[in-house]
Amino acid sequence: MFRQHALRSIAARRYATASSGPQARATVPNYDLFKQRLDKARATVLENKPLTLAQKILYAHLHDVSSMTSAPVPGETYLKLSPDRVAMQDASAQMAILQFMLSGMKQTAVPTSIHCDHLVEAYEGADKDVARSWQTSREIYEFLQAASQKYGIAFWKPGSGIIHQLVLENYAAPGTLMLGTDSHTPNAGGLGMLAIGVGGADAVDAMASIPWELKAPRVLGVRLSGSLHPWGSPKDVILALAGKLTVRGGTGYIVEYFGEGVESLSCTGMATICNMGAEVGATTSVFPYTPSMARYLRATQRAPIAAAADAQQATYLSADKQITQSPEKYYDEIVDIDLSSLEPGYNGPFTPDLYTPRSLMTDTVGREQWSDKVSAALIGSCTNSSYQDLSRAASLARQASERGLKVAEGTEFLVSPGSEQIRATMERDGIQQAFESIGAKVLANACGPCIGQWNRDENPVVKNRETNSIVSSFNRNFRARNDGNPNTMNFLTSPEMVLSAALSGRLSFNPLADTLTDSEGKEFKLQPPTGDELPKDGYAQGRDEYRPLLDHQPAMEIPIAPTSARLQTLEAFVPWNGQEFSNTRVLITVQGKCTTDHISAAGKWLKYKGHLENLSRNTLIGAANAAMDGQVNLVRNSVEGLEPAQGTIPDVALAYKNANVPWLVIADYNYGEGSAREHAAMQPRFLGCNMVVARSFARIHETNLKKQGVLPLVFARPDEDYFIFAKDPHELVVRTQGVRDINEHNPVVTLLVERIRDGNAIESYSVECRHTMSADQIGWFKAGSALNLIASQQGATASI
Repeated sequence: MFRQHALRSIAARRYATASSGPQARATVPNYDLFKQRLDKARATVLENKPLTLAQKILYAHLHDVSSMTSAPVPGETYLKLSPDRVAMQDASAQMAILQFMLSGMKQTAVPTSIHCDHLVEAYEGADKDVARSWQTSREIYEFLQAASQKYGIAFWKPGSGIIHQLVLENYAAPGTLMLGTDSHTPNAGGLGMLAIGVGGADAVDAMASIPWELKAPRVLGVRLSGSLHPWGSPKDVILALAGKLTVRGGTGYIVEYFGEGVESLSCTGMATICNMGAEVGATTSVFPYTPSMARYLRATQRAPIAAAADAQQATYLSADKQITQSPEKYYDEIVDIDLSSLEPGYNGPFTPDLYTPRSLMTDTVGREQWSDKVSAALIGSCTNSSYQDLSRAASLARQASERGLKVAEGTEFLVSPGSEQIRATMERDGIQQAFESIGAKVLANACGPCIGQWNRDENPVVKNRETNSIVSSFNRNFRARNDGNPNTMNFLTSPEMVLSAALSGRLSFNPLADTLTDSEGKEFKLQPPTGDELPKDGYAQGRDEYRPLLDHQPAMEIPIAPTSARLQTLEAFVPWNGQEFSNTRVLITVQGKCTTDHISAAGKWLKYKGHLENLSRNTLIGAANAAMDGQVNLVRNSVEGLEPAQGTIPDVALAYKNANVPWLVIADYNYGEGSAREHAAMQPRFLGCNMVVARSFARIHETNLKKQGVLPLVFARPDEDYFIFAKDPHELVVRTQGVRDINEHNPVVTLLVERIRDGNAIESYSVECRHTMSADQIGWFKAGSALNLIASQQGATASI
């Protein structure tokens, strides 16, 4: 099945590229190697055509340009790339490590880090919440720490900070390529890095020195002009762009920023913009190298990287001159944003692309009958927790405090620092005191409420499922995501607007025009916020206990208790039998938006991220059933005599699994948008799903399905054939035509569908679909999963 010469090259790559061990900070990138690769690609398949910055970084990371016979075609050609680094957060790292343990590798092939930020629940604040997380998740932390020691991975313990802030502070480097097991990995694009969110199986590829596949993306250029006005924030750039592009508009693109407005932005501000680029479906986002990036590198003890990048600015770390001179000729699409006229914005509720500029917000609140009262205001998260963000918000807090004003009655004000370095600097420079003087609670250096780790259960708005509004500087606001209440409306905005909402207690309050009332009953208007790009006295390093553990012990045993409810060793998925799919039932026809939160919920379920069987009990519990008037987590059983006849999606899926009945999901547009969690692919696979057929997919989720051996198909006629399955899908039985001979040159797979009623076929349909799998991805499918293929290859190399 596997060619011997290919296996020999895998073995050679493994030993030639093995990581030198865990790192506290990134080392200077090998720009000479990048130049050699890029020059070779330019001189051959690229035919010396001008390149955007994104293309330069991609082609400088081609695994083997000699194997390419023609120029990559965006949207068609699969690139095989060699990433420089992998970063994982604790929720997704569990499954990634469990998979890596089966790969046969003794050490990661590239520098890798694990960041414990997802399992800390926000409740009492800061250190108390971190201490509680050790009580509730010690088993997970000890597992991840032991795995880190065994495989040479840098381990950042809970309380050290949020993965993306820590990567920006320590590991991001201009012109390099990183994979991260979190959808907001593109945050590092603010430092000129091509940072891409992936599932754990993709991370395992890089960790095992196997070329990582990416369909060649198109490049969407965003031309920035002017500079932000005093109330403006970098967050407003991405809020406005999300409003223009929608959650699907960036799919298949890398977003590359250019124009004279770029120079006016701070490095951390650019990171904010790149971070939330995930919400438009983009592969990643990136900025050209600027002086603010050099300043940030030097401020975070990476002066050698800054010096090396300075020398690369004109040649490697920016688009070619022909492109900056005539961008319309080279970018696949261009969006113009004038920073000077950009207003503060609010995106929401329930979707990150519903944009409302501040000047229209007051009227819109009334017209849409949104709850005007702000029940909570939240600053922080990986998107907006930089020193600049917090210092600007603190300047507004000081104005209020000087007038005896505190946070509005009935409004909770929470602040999440991005890292221990930020927290310590914030405390030293009086920023924390400014927030606390108006009634803020400072939370742990962790994700907290942004990802649903927020113990708000005793609050009446949650307990009674009341309609309420919160404002946050987060990046995502799907229904019920933050506090479990489907009636909590989260409006995404800048830290400055969050602070003003905390003081007024009203969503309709416009700090640019409206007044507040001080403790003496006098009206006053907030002056525009001010703050520093970087701390004048440098960054405080914080407590030593939150520095990374860099302790490589290859003989370390990794603890997994057989009786654990939190961790479970993985068993390989069964390989494909080489035949067409038959007797496949339609579990559900999903109606409307179905994110990875709907497919594999977070919140209280995060504790099971390392236990696939237990986690599978939340599969698709947020999905709306098109055949049952949009009811959530309710389906009919299509197999006569099988119980339950009607029940929750996990219950019916498990019944099918136990009866050896294969099933599929029919999905709407952009199925699987949101986070990079591969559990949303592994859980359906574990329960017996063989196909997901959608009107369209989000990029990461489609890849995750392929990695786990599930066949993702898109309707050839999405606006017609989807509706065949929207009526009584429990009556439908599906078999395929084209799977047995599946190959990368013929994308057609036909679904032969019969409607069975009272034991008789009363209708039949032939539904043409398309797959997008490359030759390698078909190899994953045939093997049963990408991990199966990796394990078989590693076993073969060991015997050569």
